[in-house]
Amino acid sequence: MTTARTVDVLVVGAGPAGLCAAARLAALGAGTVEVLEREPNPAGVRRWADAAVRAGAVLRTGVTATGWSGPLTLGTTSPSGRERVTARAVILATGARERPRGARLVPGTRPAGVWTGGELRRAVYGHGQDVGTRAVVVGAGPDARRAVRTLRRAGVEVAALVTEEPWRAPGALTGRTPVLGGTTVAEILGRGRLSGVRVLRRDGRAATVACDTVVFTGDWIPEHDLARTGGVALDPATRGPAVDGAFRTSVTGVFAVGGLLHGGEPAGTAVEEGRAVAAPVLAHLSGRAPWPGACVPVVADAPLRWVTPNRLGTAGGRLLLRAGRPLALPVVVVSQDGAPLLRRRVWRVVVPSRSLTLPAGWAARVDPGGGPVRVRVV
Repeated sequence: MTTARTVDVLVVGAGPAGLCAAARLAALGAGTVEVLEREPNPAGVRRWADAAVRAGAVLRTGVTATGWSGPLTLGTTSPSGRERVTARAVILATGARERPRGARLVPGTRPAGVWTGGELRRAVYGHGQDVGTRAVVVGAGPDARRAVRTLRRAGVEVAALVTEEPWRAPGALTGRTPVLGGTTVAEILGRGRLSGVRVLRRDGRAATVACDTVVFTGDWIPEHDLARTGGVALDPATRGPAVDGAFRTSVTGVFAVGGLLHGGEPAGTAVEEGRAVAAPVLAHLSGRAPWPGACVPVVADAPLRWVTPNRLGTAGGRLLLRAGRPLALPVVVVSQDGAPLLRRRVWRVVVPSRSLTLPAGWAARVDPGGGPVRVRVV
């Protein structure tokens, strides 16, 4: 038997973005605010979960959103049964996951000891699991730093950090760990248990690094299944929902925030977006803000990988950019139909593992009837 309920705001995902959105909305009097989390414990830090509950939000863990049975109605399953929950506004905060070894097309056997960064953290911090004695970390930036710290906390020697990026990470990143820049993992070795990885440098040299654990970090994939089945338009670059500066998607009443829009960002970005989405949600609930129709797309040209928000409607906001390769002191140009809107020098090396933020004061000069807004580097 399926029961039916109604709430004012339904948040799907109890990570930092979802919990902070729920806490702020409940505190501001948005009505009944409910958070669904499929895991038995919220993915966000406990203090954010506590803050949401203290503010008056309802946190339901072990509940999976299985699909849509109406524009703002979600079917759910949990140990207590099936439900249909209808909301006046839905916030999708389902996050992102790291691309596993199989999706990266790394050849070799299938031994034990191959992890993603998220799996490693859950094993060490959530279950106290033994994760090996000597590890190789694949990736760069904050994700690699977290993996190195987690392995060392578990008493695992980190034999090497392997990254395709040509620059060498600063000592603060890995301490005594060798960094193999401009290098890829070409093959997984071992049967039963991982015995090593074969690495390949850009100059063609190959080597074998002995290890019983390898951790693939970064290369994030948005958990967009629920958004896609709900008819939410996805951005081809981020692979998450296309949103405007108010986090509004193409479906009226459905918002999206956090890692679902841009995997791999620091938790602080998710927290900021969770708090920022509260005002647009309240405006929608009150009827003060009509849902935008046609929006001007925002497109990032190579070597940039993606930009978000990737639609410009009636609401502006800062732009978050990610590069596809290291860029030394680039000049970022924003234009529409050949007319410049912003030109700004970035006084640092922009790397693929760290985003770049642009202010959006120029957005007021965008022609709503014009062509796409393009972001490029020169």
